Amino acid sequence: MDPETAAERYIVVLKVGGNELDDPDFLLGLVNAVAAVRREGHHPVIVHGGGKAVTDLQARLGLPEQRVEGLRVTDDASMDVVEMVLSGLINKRIVRALVNAGMRAAGVSGVDDGAIYVEKLWHPLGDLGRVGEVQDVDDHLLLALLDAGILPVVSPVSFGALDALSYNVNADHAATAIAAKLGAIKLVFISNVPGILVAGRVVRAVTADQVEQWIDEGIIFGGMIPKVRSAVDAVRNGVAQAVITNLAGIQDGAGTGVIGSG
Repeated sequence: MDPETAAERYIVVLKVGGNELDDPDFLLGLVNAVAAVRREGHHPVIVHGGGKAVTDLQARLGLPEQRVEGLRVTDDASMDVVEMVLSGLINKRIVRALVNAGMRAAGVSGVDDGAIYVEKLWHPLGDLGRVGEVQDVDDHLLLALLDAGILPVVSPVSFGALDALSYNVNADHAATAIAAKLGAIKLVFISNVPGILVAGRVVRAVTADQVEQWIDEGIIFGGMIPKVRSAVDAVRNGVAQAVITNLAGIQDGAGTGVIGSG
C-alpha cells in the first residue's frame, strides 16, 4: 500500500508545555487526549517543551540561569543540560506513557535526520548563545514514522544549519513550523486553561486582528500572549486551524480557535 498523501493523513500536531509533565495525572490525561485524536481517524504528532525541568537541573548543577527579556541565555554548558533534559528525560517520559498505553511511539528531536534546521537567533539586547531560529523543517523522518504507524514525539532541540551544533528552540515555534510543513489540519496548543477567557467564558474563535486588539486591551495577558501569537503565526503559515485548549478540550472538541483575518 502506498504511503498516504499529506491530505489523507489528517495530521494533528499537539504542542505540550513542560511544566505539567512532572505530574503523572497530566501524563495520563495526555495519553487519553492522544487516544481521542486517534479515534477520530487523525494522526497525532507531539511537540513538547520542558523549561522548568531544565531550570531545575541547572540549579542542581550550580549553573546560573541568565535571561534577556525573558528568553533563556543558552551557553555551551547550559545547552548540554537543555539537550539532556528535553531530548532525554522529558521526551522519553512522554514516550514511555504512550507505549505503556499500547501505542507505538518514538522520541526524536530536531537534530535527528536534520528534521529542524535553525540559525542562531540574534537579539538586539544581548547574545542568547545557542538559541535557534527555525529556518526549515525536513519532514522525511516524521513522515516515515507516521507511515509506519508510529507516533512521533518531538523535542525542539534542533540542528544548526551553519555550524552543525545543537540549538535550543522555543517549542511553540518548533510546533508551528512542523505543523505548517506537514500540512496539519490542526495545531493544538495545550494550556492549563480551556481557551481564551472573556468574562469567565471560553471564546470559541478569534481572528488574527482581534488577537492584537485584545492584547492591547488586556483581555489576553501573561502566558497566554505567546501561545496566541504562535497560533496566529501558524494560520498565517498555512495551518488550517490553530486551537488553544486544555486536555479535556481536546477530547470534547472545545477551546478557542484562531482563524485568519477577514
